[in-house]
Amino acid sequence: MSEIITYYSKNHPNKHKMSDFTISYKEENRTCWDTVTVYLKIENDIITDWSFQWETSIITTRVSSIFWESIIWMNINEILTYDYEYIKSLLDEPISKKREKRAVIWLLATRNAIHEYLKDWEENDFYDLIPE
Repeated sequence: MSEIITYYSKNHPNKHKMSDFTISYKEENRTCWDTVTVYLKIENDIITDWSFQWETSIITTRVSSIFWESIIWMNINEILTYDYEYIKSLLDEPISKKREKRAVIWLLATRNAIHEYLKDWEENDFYDLIPE
């Protein structure tokens, strides 16, 4: 296991309910009962801050901070193009097939928060992000 993933699984710099968030979204993975809520601060279609609260597995926890660092100062439309391959590119360890949903739940919640922010009437699910 990499040092950075180990560090992030124990230290969560962005684990809190942001007080001045623009939009939030709660996502659940009913397969393993992971539940996450993401809070996004969006200014001029750029994510300027992201925080979360969760009840999750270790793999989900590990991915949270790495994902957060990767999307800060990113345009929301770019995030809407990301899928499981993006999450895999952030990690330096393989993810088993049964843990794929756990790894992408942050991206899924973030994308759905963005859809709500845009009021585009779209909602993604795990099958939109993970190839069959």
